[in-house]
Amino acid sequence: MKRILILGASGFIGNALYKELYPYYATFGTYFSSKQFKNNKQFYHFDHGQEGVERLLKKIKPKLIISAIRGPFEDQIDLHRQLIEYVELFDCRLLFLSSSNVYDAFHHYPSYEFDKTLSESVYGRLKIQIENDIMRLAPSKYVIARLPMVYGRHSPRIKEIESLIAAKEPLEVFPNTIINLTSDRKLTQQIHYIINHKLTGIFHLGSKDLITHFDFHKRLASKRGWTNLVFKQVFTTNDMRYIAVLPKENKLPPHLMFTCDEILEDSYLPISDR
Repeated sequence: MKRILILGASGFIGNALYKELYPYYATFGTYFSSKQFKNNKQFYHFDHGQEGVERLLKKIKPKLIISAIRGPFEDQIDLHRQLIEYVELFDCRLLFLSSSNVYDAFHHYPSYEFDKTLSESVYGRLKIQIENDIMRLAPSKYVIARLPMVYGRHSPRIKEIESLIAAKEPLEVFPNTIINLTSDRKLTQQIHYIINHKLTGIFHLGSKDLITHFDFHKRLASKRGWTNLVFKQVFTTNDMRYIAVLPKENKLPPHLMFTCDEILEDSYLPISDR
């Protein structure tokens, strides 16, 4: 059975991936501060700011490493260089969860897999640097999955909005920003397919259609019954701005190409009702 190591498996996306994959693969994960994983024998405590990853790799001997880890930017860069060295030497691949922020300097059109990356944000530049390091590997050795904003019924974004409602504070929305998005459930299905079919390269894993940031949150508020949510409209530009990642070359099968409406459903319906 394929052995998979998920770095950052205690986080929202990492844990969703763990739950999706562990029934099918020998799946292991790391945690840093979440004590709930302490007694789970599939999870290992890992502080990438204080230790190298070699001990874990030697113990688990993964065939696939999924990087969903967070933390100080310099520590992330150093960790991924260690992973790249390991993948070069052994029968192993690296799947890196990147972000649409690698394109946040481009405002006038959505971005496709092989468009040039350029970012105005520190976070986007971090992702670009790690991507560039990974792309020095042989193409068969890596997957770069660029993600838009990730939602889901219990996602951090949903919890943040609920906190704003409780505090009677407004949610900032951007009427001139056109986005696509995904959910934890849809994303994990796509990544499972990529792993199962041994695909490699760069993938844009967002919804196949677009919506404005304001419109999505208006519809989300209506579906969730947030009648007391106040919107603060923010106009950063007079023109429409795109922050969207769409596939052109590396498209998944039609049943794994999702719409904004399906992402919306994942953000308000219990699993039993989907």
